[in-house]
Amino acid sequence: MSVYVDDVRHPYGRMVMCHMWADTDDELHAMAAAIGIRRRWFQEPPKASWKHYDIALAKKADAIRRGAILTDRYGPVEHTARLALASGDPDKVARARQKLDQIATIRARQPDKLL
Repeated sequence: MSVYVDDVRHPYGRMVMCHMWADTDDELHAMAAAIGIRRRWFQEPPKASWKHYDIALAKKADAIRRGAILTDRYGPVEHTARLALASGDPDKVARARQKLDQIATIRARQPDKLL
């Protein structure tokens, strides 16, 4: 089981944010607490497309020091696709496979852009 952060950079006021998510809710909340992120910043469906925190770059660096895995910008899409695969729903599985194939194609075209 793991916690992940991506390499996106979204402006939010005077801060720059990225995403943090995990294989399990317990891991995600434990990391958030460890790096000083309040639970109220947790985002989940239906208000968000997946369970995650938006975190500032300083918190990202702290999460990485504590073992979080850095991913590229496609990490969240890959994560949600893998959840859909595990759902067993044939329609979700088919869409998830398409997404994973698209990500693999994009990454193959841009190997130097990875992490």
